[in-house]
Amino acid sequence: MNRVAVVAASSALPASRVPRKRLNVFERYLSLWVGLCMVAGVLLGTAIPSFTSILRSLEFGAGSQINVPIAMLIWLMITPMMMKVDFGAIRDVGRRPRGLFITLFVNWLVKPFSMAAIAWLFFRYLFSPWIGPADADQYIAGAIILAAAPCTAMVFVWSYLSDGDPAYTLVQVSVNDLLMLVLFAPIVRFLVSGTSSLHVPFAVLVYSVVVFIVIPLTAGILLRRWFMRRGRDWFEHTLLPRFAPISMGALLATLVLIFAFQANNITTKTLHVALIAVPILIQVYFNASLAYGLMRLFRVEYAVAAPGALIGASNFFELAVATAIALFGPESGAALATVVGVLIEVPVMLSVCAVCTGTRHWFPAPVPAR
Repeated sequence: MNRVAVVAASSALPASRVPRKRLNVFERYLSLWVGLCMVAGVLLGTAIPSFTSILRSLEFGAGSQINVPIAMLIWLMITPMMMKVDFGAIRDVGRRPRGLFITLFVNWLVKPFSMAAIAWLFFRYLFSPWIGPADADQYIAGAIILAAAPCTAMVFVWSYLSDGDPAYTLVQVSVNDLLMLVLFAPIVRFLVSGTSSLHVPFAVLVYSVVVFIVIPLTAGILLRRWFMRRGRDWFEHTLLPRFAPISMGALLATLVLIFAFQANNITTKTLHVALIAVPILIQVYFNASLAYGLMRLFRVEYAVAAPGALIGASNFFELAVATAIALFGPESGAALATVVGVLIEVPVMLSVCAVCTGTRHWFPAPVPAR
């Protein structure tokens, strides 16, 4: 039975009989794997600094800041995720537009701007006794980059765990991916320049969008069309699961390199890692609550409301990490801030899923299909 059927069947069961859904081993312990990658990366960076320096120097062009090993790993990570996106599903938006409008409002008109304000308040003022102005600029930039990239891949996992409508979740993700192509770069440049003294070269930012969104998105679309010739069921339930270990392995290898490049920062600024997590946590819960509350206010059904809240809370951290590296370098504070987002993503999102499933009675019953 596929995931859509499981969701449909479970919604008809009493609460006591609904089967408990679980992540796979990699997804369930993602925070642990990230922590182990952090340790491995720091050990690599401190024990073999010459080797780390060679890896860090491999760029697509002098001064481009696009690290070759990291770029290749991120392509391996993102392309299978992009293969899941079905832009044909956007045609169904007109049937239930309210949930999508709320999701887009929170993702693009609230989330990046609220993160900029929260990060500016904490790093510039509340944490100023422990964080200097230069580091504050970097952490603000990293937090903004993280918030300006709505989640793509992991949303499908969170939606499944919270009994979300998988077809509608697909629509939300597809529209967000299209908007990222045109909104991500200008929003990041505007907010980072406005809240810090950092210079954000627009050409490098556009280059990052092309390298880390356009290329894997195009590859994903073409591969999806090619493989779908063998049938949707085979594609979704046989082929795509085979790519999951590749994506996860590429993610973990990327993090090892990032932490190796960050070894000096991490060993000398351990307190900063904990401080960076504070505004990110506040922002995640604020946006999840806002999206969920608006969904209830406008009487959106639960199966749409839950994924909307989860998209508003989570981030496309793979893109955020890559962009921070491209703009400021793999050893920068901005890259460190985006990686902290990875560390807290899984436990935080599981807590949001738990709140959603425990409050489904707040929402109107779905309208039966005619």
